[in-house]
Amino acid sequence: MAAVICGSLAFDSIMNFGGQFADQILPDQIHKLNVSFFVPQMRREFGGCAGNIAYALHLLGGQAHIVAALGNDGADYAKYLETQGISTAHIMQRTDIYTAQAMIMTDAANNQITAFHPGAMQMAHECTIPATVGEKDIGIVAPDGREAMVLHAAQLARQGLPFVFDPGQGLPMFNGAELLAFIEQATWVTVNDYEAEMLRERTGLSLPELAANVHGLVVTLGNEGCDVYENGSCSRVAPVQAVAALDPTGCGDAFRGGLLYGLERGWSLARSAALGNHMGAIKIAHFGPQNYHIDASALLAKVA
Repeated sequence: MAAVICGSLAFDSIMNFGGQFADQILPDQIHKLNVSFFVPQMRREFGGCAGNIAYALHLLGGQAHIVAALGNDGADYAKYLETQGISTAHIMQRTDIYTAQAMIMTDAANNQITAFHPGAMQMAHECTIPATVGEKDIGIVAPDGREAMVLHAAQLARQGLPFVFDPGQGLPMFNGAELLAFIEQATWVTVNDYEAEMLRERTGLSLPELAANVHGLVVTLGNEGCDVYENGSCSRVAPVQAVAALDPTGCGDAFRGGLLYGLERGWSLARSAALGNHMGAIKIAHFGPQNYHIDASALLAKVA
């Protein structure tokens, strides 16, 4: 039993701004925006959607097969994954380009401004998913290079592997027809509330109508939990109170790691999402996307 995780691997440079972005930006001057934010703290972390999801799944005891691309500065990331016990067999390393880089700035209200250089991620379509997969395996197509997302979704569908379509920040790259093509191939879809509105607007379909094309649709709502659409109805999965809200970077990926763990074990979508809520609440109390730890047995008992 394993999860094929298609998505980005990146280095995250994470900066914290002590104020609020809204106090520094003049709405009537946005046409000539020129602002500077003083960020006394900065950290460089291992990140990217595929790496973050794999990390979360691995903490729970799941097995991850990452399908992604690293650049000529990615040797340390590959070594780190191997040290964690996460397979690098399907990770390509390019020698002619940098690994993807995300520069993330978070304000006191947990709003974020991100600049992203795709680097080797643009070549991720050269990575192919494992030729053979197990009967109980599962997949996810997370944000990645445009060509890679299209190709990997088609490959998973051809192999008959159930998978989650998680467009995330890659959603704006696709028009309505292209997004519907992803959904037709996918088994489940997960988006946050902002992405849900964009998905609805671009496809021209309501969330219940979109959910009718898959086994289920999950819309995450931050500290309000998440909504699960399936079998013609919508139910709210209760939020989990975090002990602290320190850094939202990677919270959505932690949620998806929990979601995958449950789905590959045949749990209901709501129960899988509940585990995802727990993972997101644990992650937000730690700086960086892959610096938290869990007591897997105790956590799994909470959603039994």
